[in-house]
Amino acid sequence: MAYRYPFGNSLHPEALKEKQRSLRDGFQTPLALRVHRALSWLRRAEAEDDDQDVRFILLWIGFNAAYAGDVEASASSSAPEGERGLFQAFFSTLVKFDARHRVYDAVWQRFSQEIRLLLDNRYVYHPFWQHQNGVSGYADWEQKLERSRTAINHALREHDTARILSILFDRLYVLRNQLVHGGATWNSDVNRDQVRDGASLLGCLLPIFIDLMMDNPQHEWPMPNYPVVD
Repeated sequence: MAYRYPFGNSLHPEALKEKQRSLRDGFQTPLALRVHRALSWLRRAEAEDDDQDVRFILLWIGFNAAYAGDVEASASSSAPEGERGLFQAFFSTLVKFDARHRVYDAVWQRFSQEIRLLLDNRYVYHPFWQHQNGVSGYADWEQKLERSRTAINHALREHDTARILSILFDRLYVLRNQLVHGGATWNSDVNRDQVRDGASLLGCLLPIFIDLMMDNPQHEWPMPNYPVVD
């Protein structure tokens, strides 16, 4: 079952769109573009009832639009390290603005079971696939996976939300690659759990990210790639 904020909730996509319409005249161009684009994909994902693969991809594009990573820099680095470095700064910025700890509460209180299953799943763990593909230096992927469990438990105890997001999105990024780069079959039985849980997590977190961005227009949000050009 996809996670959705109920209609009337301030984080429902249509409520966020109304908020954006009321505030956008005060946004600088970088923030205006990021929020407008992210909301367009979030609202389309909200309309997707049946296809969890499509819903996950739509939500990931919305996330991409929000943090607007440098595509060329990402492509020049090995995944997931290149992309991770690009959105870690985004997480750190959001956490500074999250005085009510909404992100932490979402990942811990609402999705603690799903997150633990995702973090234990070797099929969304980058070193596991490096080892399967014969890349040297990853024979100890199981030990690395165990250390990552220890790291997430420590981050949860310390309320280190940026670290939690970093580890979690490492896994979601592997899932994203599997889907976007043709490394999975559409509607495959073998990845239903991680696609379902990944879509639910993104559906919960992305609205919070967008809301935090709109609440902090004074921040110098960088201009995203592909600005509107006449």
